[in-house]
Amino acid sequence: MQGIMYRSRLITTKLRQLVAHFPCVVISGARQVGKSTMLRHLFPDIKDFVVFDSVTDVENARKDPELFLNNHATPLVLDEIQYAPELIAGIKRRIDQAKTPGMYILTGSQQWQVMQGISESLAGRAVFLDLDGFCVKELGNHADPDTWLHQWLTDPDAMIGTPRPRIDLDRSVFELLWRGFFPDATTLPMELVGEFYNAYQRTYLERDVRLAGDVSDWHQFGRFLRLAAAMTGNEINFSQFGRDIGVTPQTSQRWLTLLQSTFKWTEISAFSMNQTKRVSQKPKGYLSDTGLACFLQSISSPAALTSHPHWGGIYETAVINDIRKLAGALPFKVAMYHWRSTGGAEVDLILEVNSTLYPIEIKSTATPSRQDTTGISAFRNTYPDLKIERGLVIAPCDRLLQISNSDYAMPWDSE
Repeated sequence: MQGIMYRSRLITTKLRQLVAHFPCVVISGARQVGKSTMLRHLFPDIKDFVVFDSVTDVENARKDPELFLNNHATPLVLDEIQYAPELIAGIKRRIDQAKTPGMYILTGSQQWQVMQGISESLAGRAVFLDLDGFCVKELGNHADPDTWLHQWLTDPDAMIGTPRPRIDLDRSVFELLWRGFFPDATTLPMELVGEFYNAYQRTYLERDVRLAGDVSDWHQFGRFLRLAAAMTGNEINFSQFGRDIGVTPQTSQRWLTLLQSTFKWTEISAFSMNQTKRVSQKPKGYLSDTGLACFLQSISSPAALTSHPHWGGIYETAVINDIRKLAGALPFKVAMYHWRSTGGAEVDLILEVNSTLYPIEIKSTATPSRQDTTGISAFRNTYPDLKIERGLVIAPCDRLLQISNSDYAMPWDSE
């Protein structure tokens, strides 16, 4: 949008490092999360920036990929590469010949077969990054990689000793989650946010889904998308998904995979340690953006969200998605799980780094208490031989405070 201030992204440092050391960097993410805007801002010296389209064969790239590449010197940005996969073989050959860092930056808005094929074809030659909508820290114009998550996973004592400040946000938690985290949705007048999501849904259904998957009944798929929004933050039961809208469990599973492949759905696996009789094995699912979830559930305003029956699930979705975004900027890999026993005890999120487990509960109350740590205590009691760190309860509270012998409550908008 014209005249809108650019917001720096958390992955900036990592992206610059990758471009400086690898011949090809591939950035994947949903439509309109800011991939092109970020690249144009970070690499203004790259003048050759080609945007592909599903309809038009830009410069005959699909028909004559060799001629296209001969006419474009590197460094070269190829935006929406899934629409011109014929170029990949030629890119591979040119990388093998030159082996120069920063030759190609590719972006794609689908994880489907095309992006998978790119990953396989460029194995050993390309590195991959994901970009989502804004995280809370980016909305507060803080894009340095020093985040609460990085500190909690590397030095929790320091974080407890000197609590992180809260991010200065100019909107309530209800408005932030109702708007969502797509760049355009964060800047539009409130009365136009619904129009943005209406156009986004139509574009998604008419372009991305039609190109990516086998959907014969578009009305049913639209109902399925709305059901996914209503189920965000819950364990996934394919039979229930199918039964609620009249499709088979196999169809609901295929459609959820389609949502994942187009960056609209994320699943977190169950943590079990092979205790199959004692814990749930079902993954939990989350819609990719709370603004989209609110639109699909016809939540018309931030005020309507405050008393909505799905407020807890939408809040949990926001926190889970924010943690995923923070984790993507870390210099090490973080595994994510959820846990629920057959007795009903559960932990919303368990992070694993170097065989150490970090349990996190997510509560939508401003006054978290010891009662909110019962799931974390049950998790510790179930696995006494594992290395389990102190637990966190993330909530819309005012400050970091200790709420049990081993657990702390932390504001969701910590810096």
